[in-house]
Order: sequence, then structure tokens, then C-alpha cells
Amino acid sequence: MKYTPWFIRGIVILLIIIVALTSCNKEENEAKITIGEVTRSVFYAPEYVAAAQGFFAEEGLEVDIQTTAGGDKTMAALLAGSVDIALVGAETSIYVYQQGAEDPVINFAQLTQTDGTFLFARNAQESFDWEQLKQSVFLGQRKGGMPQMAGEFVLNKHGIDPSRDLELIQNVDFANIASAFASGTGDYVQLFEPQASIFEQEGRGKVVASFGTESGHLPYTVFMTKQSYLNENKDLVQKFTNALHKAQLWVDSHTAEEIAEVIKPFFKDIDPAILTSSVSRYKEQGTYATDPIIDEQEWNNLLDVMTAAGELKQKVELNTIVDSTFAEQAKSLAP
Repeated sequence: MKYTPWFIRGIVILLIIIVALTSCNKEENEAKITIGEVTRSVFYAPEYVAAAQGFFAEEGLEVDIQTTAGGDKTMAALLAGSVDIALVGAETSIYVYQQGAEDPVINFAQLTQTDGTFLFARNAQESFDWEQLKQSVFLGQRKGGMPQMAGEFVLNKHGIDPSRDLELIQNVDFANIASAFASGTGDYVQLFEPQASIFEQEGRGKVVASFGTESGHLPYTVFMTKQSYLNENKDLVQKFTNALHKAQLWVDSHTAEEIAEVIKPFFKDIDPAILTSSVSRYKEQGTYATDPIIDEQEWNNLLDVMTAAGELKQKVELNTIVDSTFAEQAKSLAP
């Protein structure tokens, strides 16, 4: 059968229109969200599970996870609009509020409910006692950051004054703390996983205590966004929180081995055995929140930690910069 030129042109034009319409519909149906995470860590396993297991996709979301090293940099990215949602310590939202921001940062979903750092000793003794830290060189975290404040809170709890009983080093950038310790700085250091397990494997020392266990439940790492974004994108934020809660339930009901296997693409350079042991440490101490709700007891514990560190100008009530409606709705939808 012969086709006339006008018929062929007609088919081509029709195909172009169909492709264009399909592309437009795809773009309209895609909801893109950019997350700025304070660091890449096994500490945030439920976030990676939400992506890898397709929970974000099930909610019609395309999520781009970017790592912005350090709480100050992550908050700066959020305020500048470089990211839509930040995964960072809840204390950063309090700092923004204390500065009188016209567009405050609102916490809407909790990811972790304990500190994620471990006390790592270069020359660990057979049995550990907190008194061993006195007169030692302690490689700490950034002043005013949640790891440092929780660390100091725990040290004070054990009768150690960080300003008097230790040589406290706080001038090393967050991203360089592990390498500074590896090069010989400090007798003790606060480390997240998997770095703590990696250093143990390399024979650089040993984990002797958990700041997460010692400091109690806190809204340690939270998904937050600007009030203006929240007002304009309530449906997206709800879908995001729904996906997160699905991931939290999945993590809670699966083994460390299963979780490590799922999040492996986010940690390609990490030994699978290290990945598993890191997840196991966090699961055993109840680090991963099983729902996204920030409760009042956790919030007040955070305020106590900040007060002890001298970083809280005035008490900030829970409902001032926490919106629990998304988390509560997500929990109510869970099977």
C-alpha cells in the first residue's frame, strides 16, 4: 500500500502532538522535592529506605537528596531556597526563630529520636568509666550543634565539666572531624556510624559509650521547611510525611541485614558488614523513630539540653515551630 506524503506528514504531526502531551502530563504529575541532609549517615536509614523501597514514588513524589555538610550550611541552603526541605537537628529551627525570622522554619516530621554519636576512645581501657575522660583531649563537634550540646549534657551528667576537665577542641569542621582524629588529634571523639565501626575495624580505637543512650529521647534529626513553603505545599508535605512513616514502619519490622541491603546503594564505598553492624547499633538503642510525631517530652528534653549548653535565649513552646498535623495524619493512615 502506498502512503501519500500528506498522510505521512499527518502521522508525524500526530505523533509529535502525542509525545508533547504525554511529556506535559508527566511533568504535571511529577512532584519534585529537594532535600538537604546535614550529612550522609546510616543514622538516616529510614530516609534512604523511603527512596529505595519506592515509598516516595508511591506518593507521586520525585525526591532529590543532597548532602550539605553541617547544620549551619544545611539551614543556610533551606533559607536561601536551594532545598525545599531540610533534614537537620531541631535546634537549628530554634536558632532561626530566636533571630526573629519573618518566615520561620517549621518542624513537621521526626526521623531520629536519640543522639547518633558514640564516644570513641583511641586507647580504650578494658573497662570504661567516664572519669577516664578527665584531663584528656576531646575532639568535639561544632559549638551550638546538637552533637556537641548532647555530648556536653551527658558529660555534665557524669560530673565532667567540659570547659575545665577537658582540653576541648571545637575548631574542626564537621566534615573533617573523623580525618582529624585519624591523623592523631584527640584522645576521645564523638563519631556517627558508620565511621565509628570503620575506625574499630582499622584498629584506631573502640566505641566505649553511646551518647544516644545517655541523653535520652530527643527530636534529634527532623524534617523541616519554611512556613511559606508549608503553606503553599501542604499536599506535598503530607505525601512526603506519609512516605516517611511507611519507611519508619518498614525499618522497625525488618532486620539490620535487610535494612543494610536496601540502603547499600547510598553507601557504595562501605563494607556491607560494617553497614549492617552500624544499622544494628542504631536499632538496638532505639535511635530510629517509629513514627514522625515530635512529642512534648522529647521537645522539652531538647530545650533542657540547649539550656545546659547556654544556647537557649527563651523557652520555645512545642507548637510555636512544630506542626504535628502532617505526622498525625500519616500515623492515622498506617495499617
